[in-house]
Amino acid sequence: MRIANEIMAGAIKKISVAKGYDPSEYGLVAFGGAGGLHVCGIAELLNINTILIPQDAGLLSAYGIGAALLERFAEKQLLTSVQSFFGEKEVALQQLFDQLESEAFNEVKDEGIPANNIEIRQRIAYLRFKGQDASLDIPLTNDKASIETIVEHFRKKYENIYGHWVSNREIEVESIRVIASVKSGLETNELPKPNVYVPEPSHYIKSFIDDKWRKAPVYLRENLQKGATIEGFGLVLDKHSTTVIEEDWVFTIDAQGTGIITRKKRVKRPGGYFRISEYMSEEIELELFTNRFMSIAENMGAMLQRTSLSVNVKERLDFSCALLDAKGELVANAPHIPVHLGSLGVCVRSVLKSGVMLQDGDTIITNHPKFGGSHLPDVTLITPVYSEYRRLIGYVVNRAHHSEIGGIRPASMPPDAKNLSEEGVVIDPFFLVKGGKVNWKEIRHVLENADYPTRSIEENLADLNAALAANRSGEKALKKLVKSHGFDKVQLYMNMLKLNAFNNMGETLNKIPNGIYTAEEFLDDGTPLRVSVEVKNSSCTIDFKGSGGVHKGNLNANPAIVNSVVIYVLRLLLDKSMPLNDGILTPIRINIPEGTILNPHFPDDITQCPAVVGGNVETSQRLTDTLLKAFGVMACSQGTMNNVLFGNQNFGYYETICGGCGAGASFDGTSAVHHHMTNTRITDPEIFEHRYPVRLDRFEIRAGSGGQGKFKGGDGIIREITFLEPVSLSVLTQHRSERPYGLEGGEEGQCGEQYIERKNEQGKVERVLLAGIDGLDVNAGDKLVIKTPGGGGFGKTES
Repeated sequence: MRIANEIMAGAIKKISVAKGYDPSEYGLVAFGGAGGLHVCGIAELLNINTILIPQDAGLLSAYGIGAALLERFAEKQLLTSVQSFFGEKEVALQQLFDQLESEAFNEVKDEGIPANNIEIRQRIAYLRFKGQDASLDIPLTNDKASIETIVEHFRKKYENIYGHWVSNREIEVESIRVIASVKSGLETNELPKPNVYVPEPSHYIKSFIDDKWRKAPVYLRENLQKGATIEGFGLVLDKHSTTVIEEDWVFTIDAQGTGIITRKKRVKRPGGYFRISEYMSEEIELELFTNRFMSIAENMGAMLQRTSLSVNVKERLDFSCALLDAKGELVANAPHIPVHLGSLGVCVRSVLKSGVMLQDGDTIITNHPKFGGSHLPDVTLITPVYSEYRRLIGYVVNRAHHSEIGGIRPASMPPDAKNLSEEGVVIDPFFLVKGGKVNWKEIRHVLENADYPTRSIEENLADLNAALAANRSGEKALKKLVKSHGFDKVQLYMNMLKLNAFNNMGETLNKIPNGIYTAEEFLDDGTPLRVSVEVKNSSCTIDFKGSGGVHKGNLNANPAIVNSVVIYVLRLLLDKSMPLNDGILTPIRINIPEGTILNPHFPDDITQCPAVVGGNVETSQRLTDTLLKAFGVMACSQGTMNNVLFGNQNFGYYETICGGCGAGASFDGTSAVHHHMTNTRITDPEIFEHRYPVRLDRFEIRAGSGGQGKFKGGDGIIREITFLEPVSLSVLTQHRSERPYGLEGGEEGQCGEQYIERKNEQGKVERVLLAGIDGLDVNAGDKLVIKTPGGGGFGKTES
């Protein structure tokens, strides 16, 4: 029950946060046969104080459909700046509302409802910042609400939900809506209050609640009159459902016959407000805290997605959120981007090692690969979380990809960069927030005054605002968890979660025969990636000796990226459900020789630092397949993120494109998915075409591109994009010459390819072939065709 309650409460919280609502500000309605069993536990977790149990709650959905008031709405999409409705033009907005009001009213009237029984129930304006996809609904409090009032309500609601305001950003009226309905016949305020009485139980049963057997009083709903009041603990039964009234809750039946459960004034207990059973098993407690830790990270992600302005964060979900302990070790994460997640602990520990002292109210920002950054577009925010007694609980961290952060080419992933400075703005760790005060002036200066500054400063600042909101939400949630369960208990289960991962990793390694397992792969330019895995009982050493030297281009990785690859592959070996955390690495020794493509030196002069933008996206994918090859787990994947970037001086766009997965010993590879180090999604076609000067002509599975075998490799895709204005185009890809390997006799997958189709002076279409890592300027009418690799097959094809 407790585990189910935690999961359901987490889902409610995540959905509510994503839509901008705080569950604790609302009542909770229970329906369905099992709703009443869980409702008190869920309400307690969500800090909800009032619960409604309608009559026939087990049949509520069907009954509600039949009893619902008839209503109709009229809506009009405007996509118009609020400035268009100021001054004398305000009457135009009022006229639009009047028009919709007439439409909605007549639709209800056409249903046979008399005009005197129809009311206009709501007039709503939906506002958002230009460039956002989610709008906030602003109900009009009267028929003549001014545009100034609407904007002021929008500002208050936005700040209340997200904790910040975006300055210098245009606000638009996305749409307006009017709702007309039949007048409600309910007059609940005229019903007399029933006389309160305490009923006698119908009988008692033996019940296992809160991890112990208890004598539970049972009340039959059919015998309870209005005014009945029952203090928990107890059970209320009717023909279709059961309601559990837990301790600290009071059940009453109101004048309408609805069951109302309210929370009694809570008395603080040792360790927090909530009951913590002395008899609960350690295994159950661990699962509960695991869900709680993961929920914090997931809700951070929901907040970040909702509050961001960029397509890259909001649509492609190119971000990650995680919870770390006081030592800077990864405890739990949301299911976000693997190449981010395994490196966040390295980043936090590197920043702390540099001498930075993080206090309550501080947030550090960085993207420097020297400090555990992945590549410059990935900007990391680190916020410490302290208890009310100023004890460090841990850190909440997020990393989000900014599709434009400077560099010699738009979209900040230049294929021809030779050093770190040419890839964009380098942010050494500094205090974005100090003592609760945000240093917007300093971060703006950093972004605008680099050798190659950002082209989208306002979008950068807006997404940093969203990232701060995400960390604030995680900080608040972790503090609340400590207040509810106690500092020591939260610390205990942070350590227990890592210990559990350590034990499971050891058990998994014990199943692998002792020995040395090796593998090598070659990047398309011939650079070797080599790994040796020595398994010895319940531990192993992973050595990357023999990998190529520092790359002359941009395919250099760093220890943070290698750490992400290792922890991800090891997590694949585990057959138990648990969040990715640094406990997995406890029995592992990793050796990454210095001066190699996987561990280059980063001097203080950024013009002397190697370029890294392709190491994060491409080398990481190739290294993952190399390590999987050593373990013999599965055939090669497409081994690339198929990075496509385009833009000009006004914008930058970035996407990764899916392809085929490798097959395994008992399964076919999946076709057309993002996988391994990337877990993003493709931009919605309508948003892609609406926000950028492009037309999406084709997006389909590349049939037959996966390798054959007993189990077939997944197929790649074909994507065709026509540009509607001149832009600078870049591609960063792999497996354009080296085919994805098969295993155990399985065949290789097909290589990928890309080219431009454009008309020459004679009007004939010509192809311009693009290398795996390439860039060029394209004109209006030019078309990019990209075909992604298929995965390798596993096992010989049965004749």
